Amino acid sequence: MKSNADAISDIFIVGTGTDVGKTVVSVLLMQYFYIKGLSPFYIKPCQTGCLAPDDDNSDAAFVYRHVHALANANPSEAVVYCHPKPKAPFFAARELNIKISLERIWKKMDEKRKMHAPLIIEAAGGLMVPVTGKHLIIDMVKASNCRPLLVAKAGLGAINHTLLSLEALRNREIEPLGVLLNDTITAGSDPELVKENREAIERIGRVKVAGPIPFISNLLQPCASVWMCIEKILKF
Repeated sequence: MKSNADAISDIFIVGTGTDVGKTVVSVLLMQYFYIKGLSPFYIKPCQTGCLAPDDDNSDAAFVYRHVHALANANPSEAVVYCHPKPKAPFFAARELNIKISLERIWKKMDEKRKMHAPLIIEAAGGLMVPVTGKHLIIDMVKASNCRPLLVAKAGLGAINHTLLSLEALRNREIEPLGVLLNDTITAGSDPELVKENREAIERIGRVKVAGPIPFISNLLQPCASVWMCIEKILKF
């Protein structure tokens, strides 16, 4: 019998930039894998912009609030580094005279792999964000051996930002799981624009594209179309 770890690879949620919806996608993946009877675990290696992992501004706290199975769990378990300034991890840590250790992050991941699968790792910002004095988010993705899932805004600007991110990944011989378009606009982006974005990214980027995930007013009860997007992107 296959173990959970054999069923699907760990997923590194990366974005074309900040505020593209990586945390929302993390919530949806966690919900999806719990529904499928697996035991996923969410990790935010570097959280900035909050005082503690359970603060209202914490991505980990947001995930835990919107996943029923984590209602009574402590989001501190999901965070390796937490710094108050909303900056790139390297600079947020440097202000406090802290050096981020990738080994500490790998140790946390290895520890959680013993009991959980898959891991859902959420990056901080975009691919070229500095984590240490020598390493960027994209270097973490490469070293982690996880499949990166690239999250992009569905509307204007998606083509350029997404194709640049895909080029950066492939320059390091990293093949993404796919691109997931996320609509961050409450009223919804222009459907024709989104269709053209998807066409261009698929054709020029030579990558599987799913979405857009519509703006979700209640993350505890996503609509059926959301699960269709998740199913598509997870079909290897």
